[in-house]
Amino acid sequence: MILPERGFLPNFCANRTVFLTVLVVELLAFVLALADTHAWDEFWPQLALKSLFMQWVALGIAAVLCRSRRRLAKLTTPATTLAAFGIAQIITLLCSLPALWLAASAGLGPDLTEQWPVIVRNQAISGIITLLALRYFYVQHQWQQQIEAEARARLQALQARIHPHFLFNTLNAIAGLISGRPEQAEQAVLDLADLLRSALADRASVPLAEELELTRRYLAIETLRMGERLTVDWRLDDDLPLDAPLPPLLLQPLVENAIRHGIQRLPEGGTLGIRVEKRTRELRFTIINPQPLDQELSKAGQQIAQDNVRQRLQLAYETIDPLAIVVAPEHYQVSFAIPLARP
Repeated sequence: MILPERGFLPNFCANRTVFLTVLVVELLAFVLALADTHAWDEFWPQLALKSLFMQWVALGIAAVLCRSRRRLAKLTTPATTLAAFGIAQIITLLCSLPALWLAASAGLGPDLTEQWPVIVRNQAISGIITLLALRYFYVQHQWQQQIEAEARARLQALQARIHPHFLFNTLNAIAGLISGRPEQAEQAVLDLADLLRSALADRASVPLAEELELTRRYLAIETLRMGERLTVDWRLDDDLPLDAPLPPLLLQPLVENAIRHGIQRLPEGGTLGIRVEKRTRELRFTIINPQPLDQELSKAGQQIAQDNVRQRLQLAYETIDPLAIVVAPEHYQVSFAIPLARP
C-alpha cells in the first residue's frame, strides 16, 4: 500500500471539522442509547448521559489534536496514527475516571474500584471508533491527493496547449509588419522576446501585475500591426492587489480573441475595453469588443481559447461555469472572476 503524504488528519481547529465531530458523536450516542435501553422511558436519560460523556471525550480529543496538529503533520503516517490513537485513549481514560467517581459519590453506581469493566469497555469502544475514524481520514486524504494530482496534470496539459497557440498568433502578427514596416517589425520582435520570457515560463501562477504587463506587451504588437484601427480602453481600479496570484495567460487569450474575431473583422476597427475591478472577495475581469454583423462566424472562432480558459479556471478554482458571456447586436463581452485570498 502506498502511503499518502504526511498530515492526513483534518484540521480540528476548523469550525466545520468540530461541528461534524459533534454531530457524528451525537449520532453514535443515539445508537448506543438505543442499544442499552429496553424501555422508552429509559431512553432519554441514557441518551443524555451518553451524549454528555461522549461529547466530553470527543471535544477533548479534538482540542488536543488541534493544539498538536503542527507536530503531528511532521510525523509519518504510522507515527501519526499511533499518536492520535494514544491521545484518544488517554482522553477517554481521563474522562471515564472522573465520571465514574462522580457517579459513585452521588450513589448512582458502585465504587470506583469495581468499575474496571466499564473502563475497559469505554476504552475498547473509543479505540474501535478512533481506528475507524483514522482509516476514514487516511482514505479521504489519499483520494483528495489523487484528485489534486489529476487536476494538476490537466492544468499543465491545458497550459501547454495554449503556449503554441499564443506563439503562433504573435509571430503571425509580426509577419504582417515585415513587408510594409520593417522597422516596426524589428521593434515588435524585441517586444516579443521580452513577452515570451514571461509568457512561456512553466509556472502554476503569476502575479496580477505580470499578467497585465504581458497583455500590454501583446497589445503593443497588435497596435503596430493595426494602427489607428485598434484603440484600447483600460479601466483598472486604483486599489488592485497587483501581487495577487492567478493562473498565467488568462487575460491575453481573451484579448486576442476580441481583436481577431471582433475588431479585426471591422473595416473601421474599434475600441477594445479591458476592465479589472476589485470587489470584496474577488477580482472581476471584463473584456468588451465591437463585433461584425456575422455574429455566428465571430463566435465560432473564439471557442478554442475560451474553452481553454474556462477549463483552467474550473480546475484552479472549482467553479462550474467561470466565464460569463454576453452577446449583444453591437458588442461581445466576456467576464470572469478570480477569488481573493482572505487576509
